[in-house]
Amino acid sequence: MILESVVTTVASDGELNIAPMGPDFDPTQNHFELRPFEDSQTCRNLKATAAGVLHVTDNVLLIASSAINRLEDSWQSEAAEKIDGRILIDSCRWYEFTCSEKPSTSSRKTFHCQIVAHGRRRDFFGFNRAKHAILEATIAVTRINFLPREHITDLLDRAVDMVERTGGEDEKAACELLEQYLSEQSASKT
Repeated sequence: MILESVVTTVASDGELNIAPMGPDFDPTQNHFELRPFEDSQTCRNLKATAAGVLHVTDNVLLIASSAINRLEDSWQSEAAEKIDGRILIDSCRWYEFTCSEKPSTSSRKTFHCQIVAHGRRRDFFGFNRAKHAILEATIAVTRINFLPREHITDLLDRAVDMVERTGGEDEKAACELLEQYLSEQSASKT
């Protein structure tokens, strides 16, 4: 099963990278697979350090802002327990992992990740239509180079409607970030 999550990795110079990822994850197992694009900072960090932290979170503002590289807020983190990495304070659960790269000729690299420590910070908020709509809109907006513009706009419009009816402040902020990003990307293409 693909789990929408956030992965933190640390570069060899110590700089923290926060990126949304959808690992193939079975919570009954002690391992999962990540498939970052080869040119991503996450991939470079995993190749360099072979470790990271997978976070389960219900904070769609964190997911959206990290997906479009708009991490203006200072997301608090603390040192991981078993690896040289960082655990995000605003996460529900976290899984420290070590990894090894599987041979691949694809633009996406596959890393087999072994969980070495895990913990729980707080309860998952629960199901909310606004959070789900933001998640879907975020995924679409990050695929602006190969999805039809109408599809992306439709998902974002639905997200705006859901946020107005069922969202909170974080969902509103995430929606505004995505709208601004889409507008900027569209303007740069003309």
